Amino acid sequence: MSRAFVFPGQGAQTIGMGRALATAFPAAQAVFDEVDAALGEKLSSLIWDGTIEDLTLTANAQPALMATSLAALRALEAEGFTISDAAFVAGHSLGEYSALAAAGALSVADTARLLRIRGRAMQEAVPVGQGAMAALLGLDFATAAEVATEAAQGEICQAANDNDPGQVVVSGHRAAVERALDIAKARGAKRAMLLPVSAPFHCALMQPAAEAMAEALANVVIQRPAVPLVANVRAEAVTDPDTIRALLIEQVTGSVRWRESVVWMAAQGVSEFWEIGAGKALSGMIKRIARDSTTRAIGSPEDIAALRS
Repeated sequence: MSRAFVFPGQGAQTIGMGRALATAFPAAQAVFDEVDAALGEKLSSLIWDGTIEDLTLTANAQPALMATSLAALRALEAEGFTISDAAFVAGHSLGEYSALAAAGALSVADTARLLRIRGRAMQEAVPVGQGAMAALLGLDFATAAEVATEAAQGEICQAANDNDPGQVVVSGHRAAVERALDIAKARGAKRAMLLPVSAPFHCALMQPAAEAMAEALANVVIQRPAVPLVANVRAEAVTDPDTIRALLIEQVTGSVRWRESVVWMAAQGVSEFWEIGAGKALSGMIKRIARDSTTRAIGSPEDIAALRS
């Protein structure tokens, strides 16, 4: 049985995530300590005792979710499971950074700093209120992409996240995204709704953030990952550090090709997906994409103990 380790993206954050892991596993606590030190602040206190409003701010949520994922991975390692148990790693948007840290391509400290920069740059790329994202349910990717093109009308509207066979997210100027809601419903969408996000991620409006990440990534060492990364914008495996660097920049404005990534991994023989970190959103998507696969969400000591049973 071939296995992939996958890492969640923004939206999975909850107050208290990772606390039980840190209490039960010193190696998990060490990850939170390392992230706090890298950022020069007690992000762990915000994660465990702060407000969901503060945690959900993009500049906080991104390093926080990475820290929780890596804490879960370190707890797994303490129980004898290693990254080499996976044939591939992949992550949804910011989760791609977690995947790279998990595979040893980036240090945890560098990953925390990069995600803080990425979160701030993505937030600042578009003035609040000018952009939006919307989920279109019940349309395939090709139809959703046509909806986005029709809705643009001289503005930006792009298919941003190809999540699973019936869920595509579009992103761009608010007026264009709002037009997409009506067009999608006319094209047969079961539901079309604006998402509670603070910026229009993964579209051309994020170009200033892509430039910020190009500058930040130029100064960071990227090693060859111990396990191949299935990259968001390629939906296939990459291992070359220079290629990974370029794709992380492209990812800021490019589509997250999650459905295709899972299809590709399944075609390589992956039949088991372990979602490492907060929540179970990716597991749900994966079950709708690769129906014969098995999934496990691993974000608590209980989840890890269940692996032994």
